[in-house]
Amino acid sequence: MSDLIDGYEAAIAQIEHDAAFKDIEIVAHSAKRRGRSTVLTVTIDRQGGVDVGSCGRIASFINDALETVEEHYTLEVESAGLERPLLRPGDYERFAGKAARVVTTLTINGGKTHRGILRGVVGTNVVLDTPQGELPLPISTIKSANLEYDPRADLLRDKRERKNHG
Repeated sequence: MSDLIDGYEAAIAQIEHDAAFKDIEIVAHSAKRRGRSTVLTVTIDRQGGVDVGSCGRIASFINDALETVEEHYTLEVESAGLERPLLRPGDYERFAGKAARVVTTLTINGGKTHRGILRGVVGTNVVLDTPQGELPLPISTIKSANLEYDPRADLLRDKRERKNHG
């Protein structure tokens, strides 16, 4: 492995265990060659959302850690966003009660794309509450999963709050 990749992986590991970054979760990270350079990407999340300052702190830390590396690289630090990916079993528990979209590698109940409210993990299954009822999806069949943001829900909540306070 190159010094760049080794240094990058070490910096990511430090962030995950550094008390100064205890409020920040590394959702995903990658390193990909693009031409003569390497693109380093870090996706982060934090309770209450990610701001530019959080991205800046992570970028500064990684750039400082890679200061002695002479290879060319581009660093991208981004928020997991409103439709954040669900990558680990713990994510399904943490976001229980939220709307999600899960794509499976096998056809289950007539489809590969499933939408519903996350109910968490039971055994080796992620459980979605769908209009047709509870749907257990084996974790081993999940190709991708993410939260689903519904702007209409925010608009309805804002409308109710204005009505109640107005």
